[in-house]
Amino acid sequence: MTVEFIAQVSPDKLDLGPFEDKPTATTEGVREATHALWTSGSKEVGFWECTPGTFTARRDGYTEMCQILAGSVTIETDGGDSVRLSAGDTIVMPSGWVGTWHVHETLKKTYVTIAD
Repeated sequence: MTVEFIAQVSPDKLDLGPFEDKPTATTEGVREATHALWTSGSKEVGFWECTPGTFTARRDGYTEMCQILAGSVTIETDGGDSVRLSAGDTIVMPSGWVGTWHVHETLKKTYVTIAD
């Protein structure tokens, strides 16, 4: 098997492009930017950044694994527990997950999504 080297990227030097309003924000002024680093069929790897505030989220039809690179967030599962995450923490949100993100300070993460 041959392994292809895709890219070496420092998130601090990566231009995510323009920030846009977060469509599911429940507080005013939440903005986000995303840079997909690699996509193959039902899989995607990339970087995401979001300004402070609260928004709802769903993982319909895909599972997401992400690692927090900077900032902090409390993630609440609808009808379940909440967890506070900061730089170095990793979380998996399985397909069908529904909840709310409370971003305390600008959040940067790397993510992997896999469609069902």
